[in-house]
Amino acid sequence: TIDHFFISLAATQRDRAICIVMSGTGSDGTLGLREVKGEGGLVIAQAPDTTEYDGMPRSAIATGMVDYVLPPAEMPAQLIAYARHAFDPARKPAVPPLQRDGVLKRLCVLLGAQTGHDFSQYKETTLVRRMERRMALHQITRSDEYLRYARDNVAEVEALFRDLLIGVTNFFRDREAFKALEEKVIPTLVAHKADDEPLRVWVCGCSTGEEAYSIAMLLHERLTSATHAPRVHIFATDIDHVAIEQARSGTYPASIATHVSEERLHRFFAHDAQNGTYRIQKHLREMLVFSEQDVIKDPPFSKLDLVVCRNLLIYLNAELQRRLIPLFHYALLPGGVLFLGTSETVGDNTRLYEVIDRKWKLYRRLPGERQAMPGPLREFAPPLADGTPARQPHAATDERAGLRQLTERALLTHWGHAGVLIDAQGQIRHIVGRTGKFLEPADGDAAMNIVAMAREGLRRELTIALHRAVAHKELVSYPGLSVKANGEYIRANLSVRPVDGGGSMHFLVVLEELPPPASDGEPSRADGDPTGRVADLERELRSKDEYLQTTLEEMETTNEELKSTNEELQSVNEELSTVNAELQDKVVDLSRANNDMNNLLAGTGVGTVFVDHDMRISRFTPSATQVINLIGGDVGRPLAHVVSNLVGYDSLVADVGQVIETLQPREAEVQVKGGHWFLMRIRPYRTIENLIEGAVITLVDVSERKRTADALRRSEARLNVFVNSAYAGVSEVDLEGRLLFANDRLCEMLGYPRDELVKKRLSDITDPDDWPRVRAQLAALSDGGADLQVDKRFVRRDGSRVRTLERVSAIRDGAGKPTSLLLVSFDSPP
Repeated sequence: TIDHFFISLAATQRDRAICIVMSGTGSDGTLGLREVKGEGGLVIAQAPDTTEYDGMPRSAIATGMVDYVLPPAEMPAQLIAYARHAFDPARKPAVPPLQRDGVLKRLCVLLGAQTGHDFSQYKETTLVRRMERRMALHQITRSDEYLRYARDNVAEVEALFRDLLIGVTNFFRDREAFKALEEKVIPTLVAHKADDEPLRVWVCGCSTGEEAYSIAMLLHERLTSATHAPRVHIFATDIDHVAIEQARSGTYPASIATHVSEERLHRFFAHDAQNGTYRIQKHLREMLVFSEQDVIKDPPFSKLDLVVCRNLLIYLNAELQRRLIPLFHYALLPGGVLFLGTSETVGDNTRLYEVIDRKWKLYRRLPGERQAMPGPLREFAPPLADGTPARQPHAATDERAGLRQLTERALLTHWGHAGVLIDAQGQIRHIVGRTGKFLEPADGDAAMNIVAMAREGLRRELTIALHRAVAHKELVSYPGLSVKANGEYIRANLSVRPVDGGGSMHFLVVLEELPPPASDGEPSRADGDPTGRVADLERELRSKDEYLQTTLEEMETTNEELKSTNEELQSVNEELSTVNAELQDKVVDLSRANNDMNNLLAGTGVGTVFVDHDMRISRFTPSATQVINLIGGDVGRPLAHVVSNLVGYDSLVADVGQVIETLQPREAEVQVKGGHWFLMRIRPYRTIENLIEGAVITLVDVSERKRTADALRRSEARLNVFVNSAYAGVSEVDLEGRLLFANDRLCEMLGYPRDELVKKRLSDITDPDDWPRVRAQLAALSDGGADLQVDKRFVRRDGSRVRTLERVSAIRDGAGKPTSLLLVSFDSPP
């Protein structure tokens, strides 16, 4: 009820809302105050030490969103002061419009210097509202005064930073939007993934994690019902390290039951009734990686199937929104989906996305080449162009046969000259005819690249021709080349033509040898023909220009590829950094848990030995060394190789093996050589997933208990001898009159065997005429009366009577309350 009220208050009053969390149990109000704070309202909590029940205030304070923590007596004055400053209609704006730009710039510089995050591209209205709210809290009226206050108070800059980051979120926020995602997107994403392919999701601006866990629940439910289950990686990021830590812990107030169904609560959460919280279960938590990331300056993730960025863009200005939408397009795989908030759109980037659901802002990534993104995002985002899928290798035999036919068919078309079939990189795939005059193996490692094998006079033109043929998919010819072969020059025609090989593009290099020139050696122009010589030089110059241009283009292409690769590596590095940060947190948590466990095991004084399936020692506590001779180097050794100090017990290894095999625990009291006794328990070692991974041996020192028990047995034996040898009859009855014990003398007096007599009640063996009086006397003693003497007659087994004089005393517990009665009976003469 409180949460619903706060949420309604925030929705209607927005930044004028004020909520106060008073004394109460549980976590009511925690979800609602987030809404109030998100709208820029005021949040107050009662000081826990002034409450009768501090559950609600403490839960509110733990969110870090409470502005004042006050006892009730101080609340009115604070409320009046805040309202007078924030709501007075006659008050001038805290930040005058003429000063706004300069004030906000200096404030953003201050925030950036302390937090490392740039808020200059947040919407001006957001910055102004948050700043004026902080000024109202401190009753500061002038913006320049607030700037000075912030410069002098590090905590205030941090508080403003926290206010700017407040995101209103909860599980399955905008339920219908998540329903659309569940029905229209997730089935397709899962269906298009193989079992060995990862399904990758990026939740940008995840805040405290509710939205990311909601996505994980939907995916988990779909994978459970699907015929195959690809691996799911969900990367959830935010710049708020406090929110990220809360998201990692996965602990939420009990009031989330308002937004999460009972079935999902049972399936995905563990309920802590004592603290009034729910915690995400391990199998769901392991699907997510939480990390700090600034989407404005840090590299994005890549090869994603789903990007979720809800209610973040509304806080950013239009220019930054125009940069981020293409960034998400770059991060998504073809066909990937972008999920925005209900007040957000892709703007004028409609050529990048198609609409899946216009109302709930679901968009599918379209393929297509685009220009590089403008602004600072270019530093890490490569030109957004869809690459051509990598060519799949063919079976070697089928490919070679097909390439041969393709080459021969193309050569027949080209007058039957010798030729070479190559791919776009110049790698030789097939050779027809004699090409030794044009190609020769290159120095170094064996290679089959036609450019590397080309002889002098052919390489430059071949490089140019291949480049042009690949780029323009057209025939390129160079007639009358002078190629040096075996110390002589031959004339040849070169042509490179594209050949479509059923989906994979190849290129046929045709080499045609021409008849030799009139004179031997390298052909040259006659000295008397300067015009021809000039023409040759011009042609050679053009050829070199083309070669240089080709080289430059190849270098630019290589640079672009290297840039794209570098940018991809930056994305991968960001992902690795995210995973590394998550793993570091897990290592710290595991180390802390391991230290706690070691101290707990050592502090209890209980010897514990852990063994695996092969009965090799995996861990032990110091106390266990009193029973089994263990040192640190014994970890990993078989239990059978370790000497024990046990006396009269040599079946430890067999018993452990039987426990692992049958899963039935065993227990025994064992003695060590020094005389101490231990209670040994052997139980199966069960993991959280209920898998058996060995056994646990616990050893509890029971020497003192053993000595006490032995002393008690000896004492009981002596007492039994004394009581049974007494002349008087001795018996014990409970407060209901049932016999609990009878000594030998009483059995002899009444003629009963002991086992028969102790089944009687006192009324069965007392004369009926005496019983009313005796019963009243015993009742008075049971109610706290003093010990008494009773004159009565017993009824013997044969029906005869025997008169006795009894001394009756009460046996009392530690509190002095009677528990039974002790009767000492003597024969009394008639």
